Amino acid sequence: MASLLVVGADHLGNISDKLADSGFREIIHISGRKVNMVRQDIPEHVDAILVMIDYVNHNLAKKVKEKAKSKDKPIYFARRSWSSIHSVIQQLEAHR
Repeated sequence: MASLLVVGADHLGNISDKLADSGFREIIHISGRKVNMVRQDIPEHVDAILVMIDYVNHNLAKKVKEKAKSKDKPIYFARRSWSSIHSVIQQLEAHR
């Protein structure tokens, strides 16, 4: 996977380093805090989307899911813990 869009959480901290170590060359992070995030579109070059469920509201998660489906992009949901994110990465690798 080359590119991952991460939605949620104010800061990724060392998660971005661990994602890079897992093979992602580009990590795009959208905090999801501002209301206009609902209107923001998913970049075309993104390979997959990861939503941090403990840092986004229900409406934003629903909108991101709809946009991902319309662009035929895989979307995954995880908590902001490396163990939860790592299980998502394993799912991504299985679908390659």
